[in-house]
Amino acid sequence: MTISALATAPALVEAPALTDLSIADAGRMLRAGTLTSVELTGAALARVAAFDGELSAFLEVTTQRALADAAQADADFAAGVDKGPLQGIPYALKDIYDTAGIRSTCHSRLFRDRIPEADSVAAEKLAAGGGVLLGKAGTFEFAIGGPSFDLFFPPAKNPWDVQRSTSGSSSGSAAAVASGMVRMAMGSDTGGSIRGPAAHCGTVGLKPTYGRVSRRGVFPLSYTLDHCGPLTVSVEDAALTMQVIAGFDPQDPASADVGVPDFSAGLGRDLAGLKVGYARAFFAANPLTSPDVLAGLDDAAEAIARAGAVVIEVDLPAYDLFEACGRVILNAEAYAIHEQDLKMRPFAYGRYAYQRIAAGAVLSAADLVQAFRLRAELSRLVNGKLLSECHALITASGLTEATPFEAFGRDAKRWTGMYTIPFNVTGNPALSVPTRLSSNGLPLGLQVVGRAFDEPTVFRIGAAIERASGFLSLRPPMLAAA
Repeated sequence: MTISALATAPALVEAPALTDLSIADAGRMLRAGTLTSVELTGAALARVAAFDGELSAFLEVTTQRALADAAQADADFAAGVDKGPLQGIPYALKDIYDTAGIRSTCHSRLFRDRIPEADSVAAEKLAAGGGVLLGKAGTFEFAIGGPSFDLFFPPAKNPWDVQRSTSGSSSGSAAAVASGMVRMAMGSDTGGSIRGPAAHCGTVGLKPTYGRVSRRGVFPLSYTLDHCGPLTVSVEDAALTMQVIAGFDPQDPASADVGVPDFSAGLGRDLAGLKVGYARAFFAANPLTSPDVLAGLDDAAEAIARAGAVVIEVDLPAYDLFEACGRVILNAEAYAIHEQDLKMRPFAYGRYAYQRIAAGAVLSAADLVQAFRLRAELSRLVNGKLLSECHALITASGLTEATPFEAFGRDAKRWTGMYTIPFNVTGNPALSVPTRLSSNGLPLGLQVVGRAFDEPTVFRIGAAIERASGFLSLRPPMLAAA
């Protein structure tokens, strides 16, 4: 169905007022007793029933678990027990997150019937925080191969135009959030798999600092590049989610033993006293950069300046250096994880995942050593130079709008237009925020990159951009018709 067809589709009976509530607003109503989690969850399930047949965002909808979680949240509120900002709030998990007693498939035939015995740390924290698990969201296979039509379930579709990809790999999470099924869905980001879908689906997406959120119980793609984080409707939603999922995990070797700040502390404040570097030349000179993307970034830079920040143009190292460095590390580590299955069960993989992972077989130890050497130099330039002078940077999340499915051929598409992998290489926190709609009516975004473990400043800047853009008032045509 095209955008124009969706715009004229008959209205569906649903409760948009409830599904449009922010996490903070819903929380206030839940605590005041003017709303129950059972009611909120029922509205979310109704939206899933209305739209997921078209979008394929969910691999599994955990209806009974959701209703039980909601009833428990209501009982806790009634007893005066407050577990935090996500208590009573429906959410989804990308299907690489282990969930005890619930299938966790990585959207792959290899794991189609896999049922973990224990929750991932993130799932455990969300449950302990009183969240309501609505289901498991689709992903590119093993968070790398997609959008694939040769698996047991189709790829998620973009709510702004169902003929287009969401980008990946947190595809179902982005579709679920952009369509209003949930305000928050967990994703993962190894080369841009949170920020790419966020930019192309008009949501917020945070890749936290490397080590900020535990990855234990999340199926790995690349041990030294993987990050776990949320996709949300708003910057505030993301900050509140981080309050629940962040923290040191001594059983995750990459976890950082640092304190958990108040992630919402800077929301609503102006940007006086901040210096923001605008890495415009990093993407503007690329002939593939959409004029709409460039205009959105320029408008955001002006908005940041009006909000009180000092904005200067800065130069990042060439994107090709980051790309080469990150891809060597990613491909080598992904191959190490999948080597035995690739050799013993190659035909169980979808074509795209097989092609992408198998590329690591031709890399040498020398390749990997040189990539790690380059990584150290690039990180030194970003953190030791640029972010020692600036509180944050802004640059493009990607060069183009979402890609039509018809552009993906028989073999894995090599270029996606995303400009996100540099900050997996460096490990800095990076927040994708919508900027505007393209001339085709499709979302575009930028990323705010901060100093290590300074997500509060990243959120502060992202919220200022969000206010100036007015994007929160925009809805995909399929929702406007509902």
